[in-house]
Amino acid sequence: MHIVLHEPEIPWNTGNIGRTCVATGTTLHLIKPLGFKVAGKEIRRAGLDYWPKLKLHIHEDFEAFLAGIPRRAVILAFTTKGQASFRYAPYRQDSYLLFGRESGGLPEPVVRRCGDNLYRIPQTPDVRSLNISTAAALVLYEGLRHLGADPQ
Repeated sequence: MHIVLHEPEIPWNTGNIGRTCVATGTTLHLIKPLGFKVAGKEIRRAGLDYWPKLKLHIHEDFEAFLAGIPRRAVILAFTTKGQASFRYAPYRQDSYLLFGRESGGLPEPVVRRCGDNLYRIPQTPDVRSLNISTAAALVLYEGLRHLGADPQ
């Protein structure tokens, strides 16, 4: 599977997600603009010594990301705008799990491009959203559970 962060802003979150990707054999995709330098000390601190082991792809924008993945790739977007629970997403081994930036989520044009593949993580109404690194880990491990694919 692949984790995709659209315009991530906080290096510690991205570092934590990168560490989760290494732990699960998952590829991380970052879509620019980024709110930090990928070689910055904050990323290295959050990703610890795992960051050099990360399978990482950086894309100039959403269109470049789309052009760089297989035509039949399934993109599953996780957003508070989704109607269905992340538990019911049609996870596949080659799924791209898409998350928006910390301050604003996925922009409307990207949401429209994802069509019906919008999912949410249920939460109480008094919480706006979960931390993105928590959300990415929840979704990724749920996808792995659906596939019966524990990391080896």
